[in-house]
Amino acid sequence: MSLMLWLSLLLICVLGAMSPGPSLAVVLRQTVSNGRGHGILAGCSHALGVGLWAAMTVWGLGVLVNEYQPLYQLITWLGAGYLVWLGINALRLAATPQLQAGQGAKESYWQAARSGAFISLLNPKLAVFFTALFSQFVTAGQTLSDQLILVLTATLVDGAWYTLVALLFSQPRLLDWLRRHLKRVEQLTGVVLIGLAVRVAMP
Repeated sequence: MSLMLWLSLLLICVLGAMSPGPSLAVVLRQTVSNGRGHGILAGCSHALGVGLWAAMTVWGLGVLVNEYQPLYQLITWLGAGYLVWLGINALRLAATPQLQAGQGAKESYWQAARSGAFISLLNPKLAVFFTALFSQFVTAGQTLSDQLILVLTATLVDGAWYTLVALLFSQPRLLDWLRRHLKRVEQLTGVVLIGLAVRVAMP
């Protein structure tokens, strides 16, 4: 793959990763509620899910999800249901009287990783995105190394972006302010996640 072609791929992947959506909400919630490590782990596990969709698309499996409507719809509904579940949990936590800055039980690292991974794995729109994107870069007889470059670029860009988000929002002053208003943050996150679930489920 030529350098110019790879730079085009890199730019598109960066713009795709930066587009706001449920993934951003989940990484932010993990960072604010549980800490920098949780946010980074959620972002990295999200990137692994993105990488899996990218790999499936490169090797043809993503086309099946994209073109087989019942499967696409099933994954969409599962994703919307998961967003609703996350939103309800956030609202329930916001209603807890003991919720204060720096107090209360934190989620485990496993829960943070699971939340990040599920948000990407239960998003069939990634199959559509990569099918459209990779159609510009995948060619007949393409070498395995070029295919791996496609997958790794998408994965690493996504992981780097959400790691940066977690690092920015875990800066002491900003994090202290956010945690002082943790109930409002959880309420807003819950409403946003449920709203995104409705949008995801709509055709």
